[in-house]
Amino acid sequence: MTLVNDKNPGLAPLRRIDGDAAAPLYETVKRQISEAILLGQWPPGTVLPSEVALAQMFGIAVGTVRRALSDLTAEGLLSRRRKTGTVVTGRSPDHSLRFFFQYFRLHGLDGALVRSQARILGIEEGAASADEASRLNLAAGAGVLRLRRLRSVAGRPIMVDRFVLAAERVPDFPRPPDEVPELLYLHLLERYGIRISAVREQVTAALADSDDAALLDLALPAAVLVIDEVAFDQAGAPTIIAHHRASTAGHCYINEVR
Repeated sequence: MTLVNDKNPGLAPLRRIDGDAAAPLYETVKRQISEAILLGQWPPGTVLPSEVALAQMFGIAVGTVRRALSDLTAEGLLSRRRKTGTVVTGRSPDHSLRFFFQYFRLHGLDGALVRSQARILGIEEGAASADEASRLNLAAGAGVLRLRRLRSVAGRPIMVDRFVLAAERVPDFPRPPDEVPELLYLHLLERYGIRISAVREQVTAALADSDDAALLDLALPAAVLVIDEVAFDQAGAPTIIAHHRASTAGHCYINEVR
């Protein structure tokens, strides 16, 4: 068994928590721990430090850590052992709704979860089109932010993302592309308290266009996977319109919610 502490630098480090974040502190603790588990940085059998030690690492109260660990134990990621402590089980619900929006949904051809790197290609603010206003339940001409992003795996471009969201819901959203957080949905939760809780998708296939070829390094003719979606917040309000175009030569799309 391995122990998460300073003597094991190969394990993912914990980050101190900003008390000004919009999300509840225990949710941020859960996210950090579950991310390390789901990405294999804390393998099965890893023994976590005590609740007191974790609280000191995060800079929060012990009760907050206790609630996070209790939730993760109920979800099956952790188990409590009388003599050992809190241990990573290896039963990772990596496709459950709770983790659905945190990770890249194109997996390796063997089904393994992969982590992508995201780079913002552009961000602009403008008036919503009639279609955007209708899909986001906005007044005609309301302000929206439009983001364009490229995802890569192991340095290879895999997916082009386009997002549209209401500007009024995300005041002070970063404008310089290099300041936009890589995990957009987590930023919405932690900065604005917006939790993406449901998604409606339409998945089709299409021939790649010249833009796809340039961004995804494709030789035409080629096919791409096309995903159109609307994401809804915890109150059921449409929050994000997204359009994804992906090369699946070395990946498969997995969408399993349970």
